Amino acid sequence: MEKKQQKHDVLVLPFPIQGHINPMLQFSKRLASKGLKVTFITTSKSMQPSATASSIHFHSIPFQEGEATTDIDEHIRLYESLIPTRLAQFIDKYQICSQHRAKVLVYDSGMPWALDVAKRFGLQGASFFTQCWAVNAVFYHLKLGTLRVPLEEEIRTNAVVSLPSMPELEISDLPSFVCDNSGSYPCLWNLIQSQFSNFQEADWACNTYDKLEHEIIKWMASRWPIKTIGPTIPSMYLDKRLKDDNDYGLHLFKPDTDLCIKWLNSKETSSVIYVSFGSIAGLTEEQMVELGMGLKSTNRNFLWVVRETEQKKLPSSFIEETSEKGLVVSWSPQLDVLGHGAVGCFMTHCGWNSTVEALSLGVPMIAMPQWTDQPTNAKLVADVWGVGIRVRKDGGGIIRKEEIARCVREVMEGETSLDFKRNSEKWKKLAKDAVDEGGTSDNNIHEFVAKITCN
Repeated sequence: MEKKQQKHDVLVLPFPIQGHINPMLQFSKRLASKGLKVTFITTSKSMQPSATASSIHFHSIPFQEGEATTDIDEHIRLYESLIPTRLAQFIDKYQICSQHRAKVLVYDSGMPWALDVAKRFGLQGASFFTQCWAVNAVFYHLKLGTLRVPLEEEIRTNAVVSLPSMPELEISDLPSFVCDNSGSYPCLWNLIQSQFSNFQEADWACNTYDKLEHEIIKWMASRWPIKTIGPTIPSMYLDKRLKDDNDYGLHLFKPDTDLCIKWLNSKETSSVIYVSFGSIAGLTEEQMVELGMGLKSTNRNFLWVVRETEQKKLPSSFIEETSEKGLVVSWSPQLDVLGHGAVGCFMTHCGWNSTVEALSLGVPMIAMPQWTDQPTNAKLVADVWGVGIRVRKDGGGIIRKEEIARCVREVMEGETSLDFKRNSEKWKKLAKDAVDEGGTSDNNIHEFVAKITCN
């Protein structure tokens, strides 16, 4: 698409994990295609953009040597103590040295302090929500007091929760932090709650599309000016209007692309189970063994992404014993995998990016949520959108190999599998319609750009 003359600058600040970087980078590409100059701010010099992100300018304000940590809470504390000052220093210099002054800061909703930094320099603020609106609404109601933390008895009996314009939810369908009384990850919990601390002072954008969550979006939009701008996956998988946009363009992990695609090319149509639980979630060793034995028992082809740090949990000799049917890799080119005709289902943790990718590419799912927003996403996958099923845990909280095999049969065989496939194709078409010219997400992006350029 031909670009207009770039006159209005936008700064974009994601939270530095892959699931938050990807949607905000894709939104940035859409803004750049409509004539805006976009600078994407990273906090790691090791993240090198690919050619597919050439329309975006990149700037790094990384942690200094020795500041990195693997502890989630400590990472968040460190990030929030250092990055606001460094962001302010960058914006100050940018406004002095850049040919055009920045007008807007688009920031991850979990960093509401970024709005205060933006205001110091006269910038508009736009809060970007990387989770679906159903999850956002749960956290909003919790903050508002119209939803309270469940009591122990309610958790034990899996009581039902009713919220405006939402499907009926059981306690087990709520985001995990809502029911976590152990105090785990207090900084992460505070980050999630803080999303709504000043949200009324900024524009909102969210990685979803109107038809997917119509009722809850309508309810939220009646109160605040929210905008859906998703699904934010590379254009070549949807509307194909952004030339050569076939990859996110910024990766924390290097995928085994050639190995995965060559292996998939050797498999029959819809014969492969693709298994991936994202960049953060980790399974216990017992669960890894049950999952591996379950996949093996199906006698089907499977492509399983197991991060290097997790591979020690695999059953002994598992890779060698399943080499005729299975391929285990440390990271995959997920969009290419989901878009490959050999893939018949996606066993997923139901992180929102993975869920949106599967919906956009028409792949039925086996939902195996772990924590945070994933239980709610899994509920939607199975009971609202009808594109898959959710695994059942035993009394000890483990998904047994027999349950893995049952879910694979239900999603890949018989009449039920046809229903899942038909529904998946429906949501795939609606995803494309949303971002295509004149679609709801496309129109919302146009409106966002117009608001910037008219001032």
